Amino acid sequence: MSRLSRRLVLAGLALTPAACGSLLPQGGAPPNLYTLTTATGFPPGGAAVAWQLVVDTPTSTAALDTERIALSRSSTTLDYFADAAWIDRAPLMVQTLLVQSFENSGRIAAVARDSLALRADYVLQSELRHFEADYAAAAAPRAHVEIAARLIRTSDRVILARQSFDASVEAAENRTPVIVDAFNAAFHEAARRLVDWTLGAAR
Repeated sequence: MSRLSRRLVLAGLALTPAACGSLLPQGGAPPNLYTLTTATGFPPGGAAVAWQLVVDTPTSTAALDTERIALSRSSTTLDYFADAAWIDRAPLMVQTLLVQSFENSGRIAAVARDSLALRADYVLQSELRHFEADYAAAAAPRAHVEIAARLIRTSDRVILARQSFDASVEAAENRTPVIVDAFNAAFHEAARRLVDWTLGAAR
């Protein structure tokens, strides 16, 4: 082999890893991020309260404690949308939305997350039992939101009341943005009832 041929072979070998590397998967595109809006449109005339409330971070199963948007095709399965995610872990997003929904009611003196040092009169603890798109009944899913709540008096840690708030809204189409709209409507329904119940239960 001539000196020139040897140089061409060595050059080709040196380029081979880079060429192969360019064919390897580069990773999928980042998911589209979605959020929900706070509940508004509370009925006028509700009695205002002078006490302060802390909203704890909702508990949930590990399957829902994620940024991924959950879907279910049967009562025993849970999966996730491949190209979509919430802007935060679902329980943290719901906690923020609940705090802001209480503020939107205009009926409470002060409300805050558990991470703030608010000297609260009551604590709202909750469990996020359902937060998934349910495909069990039709091609277009129903957004299912269920929040089980309990109101605790901080002075003696007595549980004053317990209640579950369940809402399900069918998506108009089987497209992710439309499904998120259904989640939004379901959350609003559950949150309005939860806020009204909380403000009345402490009285």
